[in-house]
Amino acid sequence: MVIGYHVILGMYGFWMPNDPRGSYSKFVGSWDAFRYGKATKVKTRQSVAAAPHDHSARLAAKRTLAHPAVELSGVEATHVARGFNDAAAESGYVLWALAILPDHVHMVLKRTGRKAETMAGHMRARATQRLRDDGDWPTERPVWGKRGWRVYLESPADIRRATRYVEQNPIKEGKRRQNWSFVVPYDV
Repeated sequence: MVIGYHVILGMYGFWMPNDPRGSYSKFVGSWDAFRYGKATKVKTRQSVAAAPHDHSARLAAKRTLAHPAVELSGVEATHVARGFNDAAAESGYVLWALAILPDHVHMVLKRTGRKAETMAGHMRARATQRLRDDGDWPTERPVWGKRGWRVYLESPADIRRATRYVEQNPIKEGKRRQNWSFVVPYDV
């Protein structure tokens, strides 16, 4: 039985549909981006993020985006966190782990009566609202990629593993460990 979710939300431009490492996309919606390859649909549910790839081809495809790929500043990440806190408070979501990186977010959420996609959509909407209200994020500039990823967590061991992964993610990228006041420790 599913007891939680590991949700990964990419910022706009984080993962292109023709990423050389693969994607879950079947279609490249831009002719300019299509010049760098067709969609690279993968069949695995395992992460392909660490797969070797042509970094320059990936960056060239990103340059075809209608807007620059999003890279959050520290202040902007704080606005995103406040938005996540707003959504959690509104709907009683429990976050067991959260890492907000410049180009993507990892979170471990307790399962509620809502689908993971619904919860993630609510969190993204409130984060976007905070970026625009508290920061000066332009209305016409997208914040998020179209879809996120979710992994079903079915045991306390899954929750602990995902939580460790999320907590270590900023450190792997050379950043400090993140501590958010609204994130609560997992307790069986």
